[in-house]
Amino acid sequence: MTPAPHFAYVTLVTNADYAMGATALANSLRRTGTDAAIVILHTGGVDAATLAPLDALGCRLIEVEHLPLSDAFNERHARGNLHSAAPFTKGRKPAFHSPLDNFCKLRLWQLVEYERCVFIDADAIVLKNVDKLFAYPEFSAAPNVYESLADFRRMNSGVFVARPSQETFRQMLAVLDQPDIFWRRTDQTFLETFFPDWHGLPVYFNMLQYVWFTMPALWDWKSISILHYQYEKPWEKDHPKAKRLQPLIDLWHCFHIGGHVPEIASLVNPDEAA
Repeated sequence: MTPAPHFAYVTLVTNADYAMGATALANSLRRTGTDAAIVILHTGGVDAATLAPLDALGCRLIEVEHLPLSDAFNERHARGNLHSAAPFTKGRKPAFHSPLDNFCKLRLWQLVEYERCVFIDADAIVLKNVDKLFAYPEFSAAPNVYESLADFRRMNSGVFVARPSQETFRQMLAVLDQPDIFWRRTDQTFLETFFPDWHGLPVYFNMLQYVWFTMPALWDWKSISILHYQYEKPWEKDHPKAKRLQPLIDLWHCFHIGGHVPEIASLVNPDEAA
């Protein structure tokens, strides 16, 4: 389907690192030929020079504030406190990751000028046209699969379909910040709770990079529409999983510079080739 201008792909940029990620994402979306808007929600900590490549790509830049949350809520969900209470055991979050920033995703519901939005995390790239996602209902998201089939019961908020609504946003704020509440995986846990009957997207709309080496039988280049670099980021230097993920990292860099993209189906998993 060809989307009307009232459809938008939305991502969130909260620092210079995610601006790099969003540039690769925007380049990848442009390659698909979509007519939908590309909207960059960005916080005040990102300067104009950092956002310039996104402006040059014709993205709509919208500055947003952090949500009006209580001091107690912000303290519980600050990086040090959250990572101590709910540590990441399967991978490593980079130093620039700030959990509180994640809740800014909810600002998407204020974009009422759009009929439907598809949110895509800035650490993802789109490999084929995914405009058909605009026909999916609110709230649609793919499962959080990156280690085993048991993960299919959990949601990943790196890609989701939503219908903007000021009333929905108001209800979210009312549910989000309550005494002593703790959202273990920030926006992801919240959205999974707020939309308990979330509609499951095929995993190929949000293929998490760890599947490359943990569940290679599930990896099918012909089917993958969106590749999501969860945990370590492809622009990090010498991260712990870099050697195992090198073909995926190289692919991201091709999209980031807007250069030639190799035949994706020819990329070989070093673990399988050994």
